[in-house]
This record gives sequence, structure tokens and C-alpha cells, in this order.
Amino acid sequence: MKLVSWNVNGLRACINKGFLDFFQSVDADVFCVQETKMQPDQAELSLAGYEQYWNSAQRKGYSGTAVFTRVAPQKVVYDIPNTPHAGEGRAITLEFPDFYLVNIYVPNAQKELARIDYRMSWEDDFRAYVMELDREKPVVICGDMNVARTDLDLKNPKTNRGNAGFSDQERGKMEKLLDAGFADVFRELYPDRVAYTWWSYLFNARKNNAGWRIDYFLTSE
Repeated sequence: MKLVSWNVNGLRACINKGFLDFFQSVDADVFCVQETKMQPDQAELSLAGYEQYWNSAQRKGYSGTAVFTRVAPQKVVYDIPNTPHAGEGRAITLEFPDFYLVNIYVPNAQKELARIDYRMSWEDDFRAYVMELDREKPVVICGDMNVARTDLDLKNPKTNRGNAGFSDQERGKMEKLLDAGFADVFRELYPDRVAYTWWSYLFNARKNNAGWRIDYFLTSE
């Protein structure tokens, strides 16, 4: 089964910039997107052979996740059950016969860590949720986790230490999640490789490859 994950940073805009061409070319069985920034009725997205599952934020133009799958799930769950995090559109869980797939868009701690307390609460509730799933069957987690794990995972670790996405608090929660029985797939396969998944629009960051690795696939060990 081929799984793909992509933070599209606004799906409507991405549709106008080649999203469908990429979608067809990559030929995924399950295609997960984050930061859709839309409601399902705000764009016509015809994906023949795929079922569509959307979790849009109550706030328009904000957050949002979606999953497009040609393998029918046994069950779909939105948000993190039994927590106060509904309404932000940050999680969709699909249950398949052999595993759970959890597509997530982790809250950004924001400038000067203005939302760090909420981020910490979300992390704790999410970890408890996937640990509960893991007791039933293996779990695959994918999406934008808004944290660079180590110095290897961003171009400028010294100047970014303590900033959103590279604070001790956020990195600590990521390690706690991994310690709970999950593996960072890319880093397990490529212990020393530098590879980024996000670049700022500022300072020619993409051209200079001054990026961050903040998007992940994690699996039950």
C-alpha cells in the first residue's frame, strides 16, 4: 500500500498550481493532506476511484486535513476523541484491517511561543490517543508535526533554538511520543541524511535550501 502525505498550505491554491497532475502521477493508495484551509464545498475536486474524507476547521481559511483513499476504510474518526480539540480540523483516523492511519496537522506554537501551552496539551492528548490505538493494532502517523527533532533537521539550528518548531518543549514531546513505541521512519532508514520538507518564503530559503524537516511518517515499532 502506497501512502503519501503533503502539507499543501491551501488546497484551493494548490489545485491551481498542479496538484491534480501530481496526484495522478504519484498514484497513491492513500493520499493525506494537511492545512487545506477550506471547506469541501469550496472547490470541485474530482478524484475518480477515491473516497474523500474531510476534517475542516470551524474557522474559515484555517488548518484542515483531508484523506483521499481508494482502499475503503473500516472506520473513520475525526479529531482526537474525548478531548477539547474538536473544531480545528487537525486529525483524521482511518482504520484498515491491519493498521490505523492517523493524518495530523499539529498546532504551531506561534511566534514567541504564544500558543505553547495549547500545543503541549494537544501533544499529551494525541500521544495518549495513538498509544490506545497501538494497543489494538499497529499505527501509522503521517503529517505536518511542526517540529524539527534534532540539529540535523533544520539548516540553522543555532539561530532557531527556542523558536516555534525548535523549542525544547516541542522537541521533548516528540521524543516522548517516540519513546512510547513509535519510530521516525525517515530517520530510521537514513540516520545521517539531511532532507527538508518545508522552506520559508523569506530570504530565498528554498533556493538556498535553508529548510526544516517538520513532516513525518511515524509507525508503531
